[in-house]
Amino acid sequence: MALTDTHEETTTAPAFTIPVRLDFDAHAAGFARALAHLDKAATKELDRVDFDPRLRELVRVRASQLNGCAYCIDMHSKDARAVGETEQRLYGIPAWRDTPYFSERERAALAFTEAVTLMTGDHVPDAAYEAVAAHYSPDEVAALLALIITINAWNAVGVATHAWEPGSYER
Repeated sequence: MALTDTHEETTTAPAFTIPVRLDFDAHAAGFARALAHLDKAATKELDRVDFDPRLRELVRVRASQLNGCAYCIDMHSKDARAVGETEQRLYGIPAWRDTPYFSERERAALAFTEAVTLMTGDHVPDAAYEAVAAHYSPDEVAALLALIITINAWNAVGVATHAWEPGSYER
């Protein structure tokens, strides 16, 4: 989007496109369907424990930021807005530790998201698990973990293949 002299948004063509490396959905159709089923299963678990839809999207956005998945960042930012998330909190996700916008419960979920997503560094330290367990029931922690695992899988496909064009997602 570009701004005109009157600060109205106008649509402009992208400066460049990221070439698709692999049409994953076409070449691994069975796995793509299985991943979609995994996503539905994670969502069912989140629904079962009444996990806040705004926090679901914040978790998806944060993991996608850490993994560098442009398509998923775009998608889940749009989905977050659609369920009532504010621009301020969306913009603050990368620096959530240094903002006053998130509750202790949300902070625990974001920290756990980072620990699981970046687990090669320190294998999800006890402190990260204990913090999330202090704010969530075992069923909620399991549902959150299912969400984190699922978004990381989607991110791996998106980053490795560039299968989906960032900015193309519409709710």
